[in-house]
Amino acid sequence: MAEVRVNVTRMELLRQKKRLAMAQRGHRLLKQKRDELMHRFMELVEESRGLRERVEEALASGFRSFLLARAEMAKEGLYEALMTGGDSREGSLLAVRMDSVMNVQVPRFALQDSREPYAYGFATTSAELDRALAAFAGALPELIKLAEIEKAMELLAEEIETTRRRVNALEQILIPQLEQNIRFIYMALDEMERSSRAQLLRIKDIIRGVA
Repeated sequence: MAEVRVNVTRMELLRQKKRLAMAQRGHRLLKQKRDELMHRFMELVEESRGLRERVEEALASGFRSFLLARAEMAKEGLYEALMTGGDSREGSLLAVRMDSVMNVQVPRFALQDSREPYAYGFATTSAELDRALAAFAGALPELIKLAEIEKAMELLAEEIETTRRRVNALEQILIPQLEQNIRFIYMALDEMERSSRAQLLRIKDIIRGVA
């Protein structure tokens, strides 16, 4: 057992009791926070699982159509169609705001895109290219949502680990140390009280003997 170094006074006993009550309350609140963070984290895991499956399926469909388009079209015509488009600085915006989840600031993304995915002529292009671009454009909002969820999961995981370490520090170090200090002060005060009583009895015996 670690050596206890505290003042053996009733004031110190009161101070240690107050610290213990505060530590126990903090421990209880941190455990509740940790449990709620874990609940939110698992909800995000479930949401991301289904979203990732849909995104991967849409992207796979888009890539299949793109490979068919590349096989059907001349390389120069395909590159020209892909390079044709409006100014990327106009009509496209990814808005970002921060939201608080259990005091953890997580980003929220919102896609605002007014551009048409088909910015090329249809006479010289393959229908498979249209299908590929439609699949990619349809997957983009869910892809951004998936990035938002996975970033939130990363931030929540960091906060869960920090909270877990704090709970363990209170549970395994601070609270046992305070309880040990309180027991030590109680025993020391009891010993001092017994010693004082013994001295008083000896003094009374001496006074009676003199009388």
